[in-house]
Amino acid sequence: MREFIVEADGGSRGNPGPAGYGSVVIDAATGETLVERAEYIGVATNNVAEYRGLVAGLRAARELDPSATVRVRMDSKLVVEQMSGRWKIKHPDMKPLAAEAARILPPGQVTYEWMPRERNKHADRLANEAMDAGKRGEQWDAGASRAELGARVPVTPAAPEPSGPPGDATAGAAKAREALARSRPAAEPTTDAVEEEATVQEEATLQEKATVQEKATVQEKATVQEKATVQEKAAVHEKATTAGADLRAARTVAATQSPAPASPPAPSRASASPVGSAAGTPAASPAATPSVGWGAAPDLGAPATFVLLRHGETPLTPQKRFSGSGGTDPSLSDVGREQAERVAAALARRGTVQHILASPLARTRETAAAVAARLGLEVTVEDGLIETDFGAWEGLTFGEVRERHPEDLNAWLADPEAEPTGGGESFAATATRIAATRDRLVAEYAGRTVLLVTHVTPIKTLVRLALGAPSESLFRMELSAASLSAVAYYADGNASVRLFNDTSHLRS
Repeated sequence: MREFIVEADGGSRGNPGPAGYGSVVIDAATGETLVERAEYIGVATNNVAEYRGLVAGLRAARELDPSATVRVRMDSKLVVEQMSGRWKIKHPDMKPLAAEAARILPPGQVTYEWMPRERNKHADRLANEAMDAGKRGEQWDAGASRAELGARVPVTPAAPEPSGPPGDATAGAAKAREALARSRPAAEPTTDAVEEEATVQEEATLQEKATVQEKATVQEKATVQEKATVQEKAAVHEKATTAGADLRAARTVAATQSPAPASPPAPSRASASPVGSAAGTPAASPAATPSVGWGAAPDLGAPATFVLLRHGETPLTPQKRFSGSGGTDPSLSDVGREQAERVAAALARRGTVQHILASPLARTRETAAAVAARLGLEVTVEDGLIETDFGAWEGLTFGEVRERHPEDLNAWLADPEAEPTGGGESFAATATRIAATRDRLVAEYAGRTVLLVTHVTPIKTLVRLALGAPSESLFRMELSAASLSAVAYYADGNASVRLFNDTSHLRS
């Protein structure tokens, strides 16, 4: 019985953006390329393009020999894990493509395996040729393809990498460029500068895997999530020794019954972001352009004040495990229930909360119920306050994710558009959702104080957007269980962060 290897890839310049795929069918016994397929498919996402490449490769293999066994090799962990049945397929655009791929050959004839991107060059270059052709208003021409030149890697497993420490990043990249220049035919066309740089980086990665600097950066970012940095710990200690200042700030948070504060709200950037934008605070009307600086401000009335309460501890909290909306939905632990009672008592003493909204997850509803019982208020469930879906990382620690999905974790730490392994929710998608929820609630509760019982990412995102801070600031905030923060939203579009990560009520 014949055996084929199908290597497939897809890409999108914009995600979504102009997209194309490439597929190659290889004779497993000889390593000979039997079929190449590529196509420009218009505007699509990376994942859709990858699935289209898989479908094309499987069809080509079936045309050669419908009885052959097929080993599919791709650098997309998402496609490999989903087609292997280990991950669920959630995205509506990918479900029909996955079903189509599964019908092409009997399941027993096809197996899937992941390979590093640098070993998938043939299919990757085909996909780029297709996208280049689409940019010219053409379709890919098999007769003009040069994708196989210099891209073929042996079918046998690659030699093990050196066990010693990686070398200097700059020197390694220079060696990679030199090797690339020697191996590329003189007449081989290149793609745009971005794609060329990506190819160089792939070569550098193949030689060195990761530099010491890259490892240190990933370790530093992961450590920020797992525990506070030395500076953050110092700030927390300073805050603990100045409880009086905390209490004064906390009393200021919910002062909706009194006139607008004597000092104007914190200055915003020169132009306000549009309503619903994930990049800033709600926009002002043309007649109420936000002022810059600390001069006299018009009487804007009482702001909509959101008191932000993170839920109490669950069994997963002390272990610093990912616990989002796609996991087991744990309830509060005994410690968490005690924390909820303490924060409820503190809010009852302040006595200015007028409404309570909570995320639909069990831990937030339980925390909100404790506060509502003290304040004599109803709890309204607000779906927009739900925590991020962390996909296949749910229930794992940062260390466990780093061991199992290092490349996905690196991408997630570096890019707010990156999704957790298994199709979770990116930070960019969370910000869009939170900004829309914020705008709706600000309009609905203008001039009132509302307690929002929610989670780490939504609270950090509300603070980030109020400050106009970059997405990486999410990794620079420490947010404790049952902590209180607060943001006031004014009629001119300004936002004022009044309090952050107050835990004084837990120390009394």
